[in-house]
Amino acid sequence: MIIRHTTERDFDTVMRIYARARAFMAENGNPNQWGPTNWPPEALIHADIAAGNSYVCTEDGRVIGTFFFVSGEDIEPTYADITEGAWLDDSPYGVVHRIAADGTVKGTGAFCIEWAYARCGHLRIDTHGDNRVMQGLLDKLGFVHCGTIYVREDHDPRLAYEKSDVVRRKQNAAVQEKACRDRI
Repeated sequence: MIIRHTTERDFDTVMRIYARARAFMAENGNPNQWGPTNWPPEALIHADIAAGNSYVCTEDGRVIGTFFFVSGEDIEPTYADITEGAWLDDSPYGVVHRIAADGTVKGTGAFCIEWAYARCGHLRIDTHGDNRVMQGLLDKLGFVHCGTIYVREDHDPRLAYEKSDVVRRKQNAAVQEKACRDRI
């Protein structure tokens, strides 16, 4: 699989992938995350493409997935207020939003998320409480559930997840230090 920036030529395919994702979510117990508002709106996807923050995942030249990715310091305003927990790492981070796949190639979502993580080493992502598929994927990829955030688009809480090289290094160092103390 290959990740590249989305172009306007990809727009119709991307919107078909989002339509398929809405149907998949509804069929799998998550009808409210994108369904009621027909999320994401076309204007937002055009803006993402123009800003260079929309990406597609391709296999053999065919678009099979899409997502939004950006990284920097305090880049997601809705992540400033987290309840029922706290972020693990205050350093600059990347964000993945609007991730969807056409369902033809197993592992597309994981590939896209790992691609984004490899670019920044610190990734935050949120999902709806009913989106068990995404929660399972994030757990599998080593993300930690940190708390709850609220998005502007609706009033449903979102589960906030994070994965950080800094936190992993600290955890590994603590484990190694304990192992050394135990040997003494």
